[in-house]
Amino acid sequence: MASSELIEALQALAHERKIDEFYLIERLEQSLAKSYERILDLEWDARVTIDRQTGKIYVYELVPVGEPDEETGEYSEFEERDVTPADVSRIAAQNAKGVISSLVREAGRQSIYDEFRSRVGDLVTGTVLQGTPDFTIIKIRDGVEAELPHYDAKRNPGERNERPANEHYRHNQRLKVLIIEVRDPNGDTARARGEQARPSIVVSRTHPDLIRRLFEIEVPEIYEGVVEVKSVAREPGARSKVAVFSREANLDPVGACVGPKGSRVRMVVEELRNERVDVIQWSPDAAVYVANALSPAKVNHVTIDEDNNYATVVVPDDQLSLAIGKEGQNARLAARLTGWHIDIKPVSYQGSSLVSDELIDEVEEDDDFCIFVGEDGARCRNHARPGSQYCGVHADEEAE
Repeated sequence: MASSELIEALQALAHERKIDEFYLIERLEQSLAKSYERILDLEWDARVTIDRQTGKIYVYELVPVGEPDEETGEYSEFEERDVTPADVSRIAAQNAKGVISSLVREAGRQSIYDEFRSRVGDLVTGTVLQGTPDFTIIKIRDGVEAELPHYDAKRNPGERNERPANEHYRHNQRLKVLIIEVRDPNGDTARARGEQARPSIVVSRTHPDLIRRLFEIEVPEIYEGVVEVKSVAREPGARSKVAVFSREANLDPVGACVGPKGSRVRMVVEELRNERVDVIQWSPDAAVYVANALSPAKVNHVTIDEDNNYATVVVPDDQLSLAIGKEGQNARLAARLTGWHIDIKPVSYQGSSLVSDELIDEVEEDDDFCIFVGEDGARCRNHARPGSQYCGVHADEEAE
């Protein structure tokens, strides 16, 4: 390969892969220097330069000058001795193919990292290229691919699973995915298992922010900032709860998200493969917020213990199973959404009739906790014993 042909090939590759041409040449120079050290059996390090115009290659041996540093034993000054062989272009051509392939791959990964590292949290639309038992490759655009991992946690405890259990993908299927990580090719994450065969971009279909971004697309009020998504709790593929708040007093945030005849939320549900999505109204009042979060169940009363981050909820007997949900799902999602530990009780379980008249002002009518009040004014958090106003710890108070 002639020198000019080498430059033309490098320029074509740089243009095709969207890589800086001069960066590619610099990396090639560094790699060729190591090759020529071995080929020419040099005593000292080599330096290679490639003329950016003609493509001519020069090889220099860096011969140290003076005495080495007493502490480090390293030389600080070098003399460049021209050791360019007569067949330098032929030797370069023999080594160029593997070197350039490696450089293009590394430079491509760096280019993707530089472009997408600021886009973590963005929603993108891609096309399914291929699937393996452990991950699916998503094409974001020409030359850029992403990995949607769905590793078996038992076999690969250190890997992610970002695919809902109810989803399976086919070739050329279009998906909306959330970018959750862009691996730095020079960082520790670049040495992940099988990294050379895996894309730098990692995407998710299970992340709660996926729902947040989908609502931004479907609800103009959220995109414009009039309605705010305060919190999202999700069990991917099954059910989610979204708490919304309106900055305008006359605008119903839930109605804005649901849309006319449910059209807006329906688009989100369809994109999530029929995952159930409950939209509830956020409130600065913790008791109201917890009651809303347990929707569609009706709530009689909520008692908030701010010190212990504990919410006791009383519901009608016929609403208990609805409030708890199948296998506790509704209560679990409500707790995640609000950040409160929620204890749900039916009205029939309450022991309010056992509370004495003297303490009736201090005890909620639907409260079955011990009525003992300590010297610091704090109520006991233990449940009262059956047929008593006190728990086992403070049973002696009743005798007095």
